[in-house]
Amino acid sequence: MQIKWLYDLLALDEWKNFSRAAEVRSVTQSALSRRIRSLEDWVGVELVDRSTYPVQLTTAGVAFCKEGREAMAGLMKLRSALRDAERMPGRSIQITAGHSLSMTFLPKWLSKFQAHSDQFNARVVAANIHDAVVALEEGSCDLMITYHHPQAPILLDPAYFRSLTLGHETFMPVSAPAADGRPKYQLPGRSSAPVPYLAYTASTFLGKVVDTLIAGTGVPVALERCYEADMAMLLMRMAVEGYGIAWLPQSAVQEELSRGRLIQVGGSTWSTELEIRSYSAVQNDNPTMRGLWEALESFQNAVHQ
Repeated sequence: MQIKWLYDLLALDEWKNFSRAAEVRSVTQSALSRRIRSLEDWVGVELVDRSTYPVQLTTAGVAFCKEGREAMAGLMKLRSALRDAERMPGRSIQITAGHSLSMTFLPKWLSKFQAHSDQFNARVVAANIHDAVVALEEGSCDLMITYHHPQAPILLDPAYFRSLTLGHETFMPVSAPAADGRPKYQLPGRSSAPVPYLAYTASTFLGKVVDTLIAGTGVPVALERCYEADMAMLLMRMAVEGYGIAWLPQSAVQEELSRGRLIQVGGSTWSTELEIRSYSAVQNDNPTMRGLWEALESFQNAVHQ
């Protein structure tokens, strides 16, 4: 049995709906259904009554959820105690951040934040958004820092997870310059001469943002995928070498823009704003994390007054 199967069943028990439970668990509805079937196969009985709406658990499912919650609470308590013994010395937190943010935003933000608050040690793990969400849900990190966009939201239950905005930045298409100083590639391209497109892999958050952005322009676009990667920094290197157009966060390309090795393509139609968000579990019992969150809330309140 996989622990995530139990969390899937608990989400279904709470929301009584496969679609909503799948959103909360950050998986497709078909994937959630397969995983619950796998759990039922492991247990050996049906746990979900699929003939009812809203969805109800069977008697066995109710009993399994009750025991599962208690078992997971005990395991999480034990894991927390074991991890506390392995934490960095002194006041410390575990941070999971998106790949790009861990290299661009996070170092500067930590430096600026700690200059105006109590010092703490940090262990940082770079991850894609799916793995970052799993780490937060399973208690593997105290703080998750990722991008947010309204067209590709991260669905975490606010009863269990809280969030704060840390900043914003532009997400823009860029190209290497041509010999005349203008962008080597221009949008929207033509069917007879499609623009070489340095794309994110289909499952990535930023890839979904690009897809919704392009669809929202209402402008016919001709792009030809010539390279795919799941990390913005890899696409940035390919763009610098002149292989095509890539959509990248401004913080990732600021230095290349200032040096003239990359140029923003198109106007505001082709760009959008990304929100930088921090997330933490409501029940996180790390005193350093609790102090950090209170400081973040105070800072955010001061900014909006």
